[in-house]
Amino acid sequence: MSKTELVEIIASKAGLTKADAARALDAAIEGITTGLKKEGKVALVGFGTFSAKKRAAREGINPLTKAAIKIPAKTVASFKAGSKLKDALN
Repeated sequence: MSKTELVEIIASKAGLTKADAARALDAAIEGITTGLKKEGKVALVGFGTFSAKKRAAREGINPLTKAAIKIPAKTVASFKAGSKLKDALN
């Protein structure tokens, strides 16, 4: 599903215009991003939990040259589905 399709679903379910639904979705995404930056975790009860995890620096191998390379440490986003989401998918 694309963002446009999601906006259309939000608009129809919430009785909003597509423009309002797009702004609401953008605001939700921005809120989740801000929460991850500040607190490292955003929990939506029943839906799931977004968290920021630190990935350590490590050694890797360039698949073309087989030379060793250093992969720097970074923070990545993670998502764990909640019970209602898991049940809805079964």
